[in-house]
Amino acid sequence: MKGPRSNNTLHPSNWGQAAAIAVLWVIARLPWRLATRLGTGLGHLLYHLARDRRYVVRRNLELCFPDLGTEERERWVHANFGYTGRGIAEVALGWFGGPAVDRVPFRVLGLEHLNAAKEAGDPVILLSGHFSCIELAGRLFGQQVDMAAIYKPMDKKPVLERALRYGREKKLERVISKDDIRSILRTLKKGGTIWYAGDQNMRRTEQVFAPFFGMQASTTTGLSRLARMGKARVLPMFYYVNATGDGYEFVVGPPLEEFPSDNRAHDAARMNEVLEDAVRHAPEQYFWAHRRFKTQPVGAADPYPELQHTHIGRMPWQKNKLKKAHKKRKRKKSGDGS
Repeated sequence: MKGPRSNNTLHPSNWGQAAAIAVLWVIARLPWRLATRLGTGLGHLLYHLARDRRYVVRRNLELCFPDLGTEERERWVHANFGYTGRGIAEVALGWFGGPAVDRVPFRVLGLEHLNAAKEAGDPVILLSGHFSCIELAGRLFGQQVDMAAIYKPMDKKPVLERALRYGREKKLERVISKDDIRSILRTLKKGGTIWYAGDQNMRRTEQVFAPFFGMQASTTTGLSRLARMGKARVLPMFYYVNATGDGYEFVVGPPLEEFPSDNRAHDAARMNEVLEDAVRHAPEQYFWAHRRFKTQPVGAADPYPELQHTHIGRMPWQKNKLKKAHKKRKRKKSGDGS
């Protein structure tokens, strides 16, 4: 049995994470325009190398935009990889970039909605999603708004988690684990603002199945629960690379009316509807590499039938190692191996 994972950066189990951080730090030394061009090029390279992720992106687009023609869908897939690669550079800039990053051009639309809620003394939850520029967006928007961010702890990647916290805390008030409900509610009850992204596949008990682009998506009920317990207004807030690619655009919407309701499934569907509208604004920039529909109701067909789920995201030599280990376990179980 494996022991607990070490938090020491120099431990061999963390060398890969440390190397990734080193690469991000180097990228962050570049001017932001050069860094994002480099990242876009890296994404286009990954389009050819990351077969499993390419399949997931293509399959998600097939499911969510069934009317797209084959050629147009493939253009979206290729563009999405470009934005994903750019997003890696934006992670580097957001976490490790110097003061010049704070001067990156951006504009905020609808900030009056947030200001009105704050002037009324209401705590606020900003409902967002996983678009490619999320890490740089947090740094830039954090210059405009005092807010805390909820994040998902990376128990198996302690070095990356420390880097994430370091990077986000540069401009945000604090980052709070999604499991630390007490701290989240304490922030809201003080009239604070929380940044919340609830668009990932859920496998835990606090989920329901709700429509997302016509598909049944395992969806968190955390947003309505936190809004009810913290007596908070929920405002949509999304971020995009602008049409010319030389800056960023933030869009803050008015508070969701009659939210939360007494029906958690209705609230989850409402949240997905807001997210879907945001994705339609810039579909190539959404994080389609995530298996959003992996968890399905009992008896439903597998949305990703051509994918070996246990091997996704691994390099070919890692997959071969896993296959050999699986065969060895089978031999031992059947009594044919030693």
